[in-house]
Amino acid sequence: MATDTTPHTRTPHTRTLHPATRRSRAGVTSRVLVTALAAALAGTGLITPAVAATHTPAPSLRHGAQSVLDTGTVGVVVRSTGPHGSRTATAGLADKRTGRPAGPDDTFRIASSTKTFVSTVVLQLVGEGRLSLDDSVEDLLPGVVSGNGNDGRRITVRNLLNHTSGLFDFTEDFPVLTDIDAFREGHLASWTEDQLVGIAMKHAPRFAPGEGWSYSNTNYVLAGMIIEKTTGKSWQHEVTRRIIRPLGLHRTTAPYTDPFMKGSHLKGYSNFAAEGRTPIDVSVMNPSAAGAAGGMISNTADLSTFYAALMKGRLLKPAQLAAMRMTVRAEELDPAWPGARYGLGLLSVPLSCGGSYYSHGGDLFGYTTRNGFSADGRHVVVVAATGDGDEDTTPAANAVIDEQLCADGGR
Repeated sequence: MATDTTPHTRTPHTRTLHPATRRSRAGVTSRVLVTALAAALAGTGLITPAVAATHTPAPSLRHGAQSVLDTGTVGVVVRSTGPHGSRTATAGLADKRTGRPAGPDDTFRIASSTKTFVSTVVLQLVGEGRLSLDDSVEDLLPGVVSGNGNDGRRITVRNLLNHTSGLFDFTEDFPVLTDIDAFREGHLASWTEDQLVGIAMKHAPRFAPGEGWSYSNTNYVLAGMIIEKTTGKSWQHEVTRRIIRPLGLHRTTAPYTDPFMKGSHLKGYSNFAAEGRTPIDVSVMNPSAAGAAGGMISNTADLSTFYAALMKGRLLKPAQLAAMRMTVRAEELDPAWPGARYGLGLLSVPLSCGGSYYSHGGDLFGYTTRNGFSADGRHVVVVAATGDGDEDTTPAANAVIDEQLCADGGR
């Protein structure tokens, strides 16, 4: 059953590492795509379900959480923030072994939702005059993108952030993220950014830079490397210093190689699309296998705070926020998000009630994250689910987001 936990209303938001075009359980090789209220919510904690019952219930949110659970997922957390304040509904289990129910504050692996954090830091550096979106990858990372037709001289920072580089997605040739036996053997191994990019360089590009659109996790591994080259510090350090700490995202981390999730969290389960195989607990894994493309951990409350702050201009200067919102058509995403467009670490999705919303979900075996937020940051919806689910999981999560945003007045 779904549980609703509603704080006091404030008066005035593969399985793979990317957004999803088809839902397969083949780890990162399935083209599953992806998706501030820090001050407004300061001091507003979630209350217990028993107390929440005395406040305005949110039946649509409870129904939404249950609808995602009914697609075969294990645990679900849905958070909606808007004029009504913030409400959270949960359904299913956080831990199948212990039977612990999913909790509203539980953390989870956010997979490609990491990309919006990374893009934000890159754009901050642009705003500081330390980078340009038109800088070439070769100028910033000499010799890293080369061979088999790959040419870093022709790829810009902008091409990386909006997936128009044409570079091969390393996750499509990375068994530890796509095969259950390879995961069992290698889930604790550490990987360097050079190794991940090296996998992609073994393959020819899909198209010439700027001549098409194709989601590639390689782009954001390179973006993380550019952050380090520019600042002298890792992308994890900069995301923590520039975003996590200033916004008080206490349940959000950008780990290096630590495979364990700390505190109360949702355990992920997957069989990696291996027919006849029982799903295994995939919660423990070395995040360096995903890196800047998808290695972060957070919860629905922290993600809501981040998206609201981003859209309200608290993290980027106006010119850089405008650049982030400049989108290109992304036909590859149409099966999951008809009419979708992609900006610099942001997806733009049409709303059924008119207008559109921004988003960047994430998929990693055993974990699904979907989200949607208005351009002004006043309305944010985040959906987290664990387990493999089925082909209806993404549509169900997207329907929850659309319903909640439209109920709050759309964009």
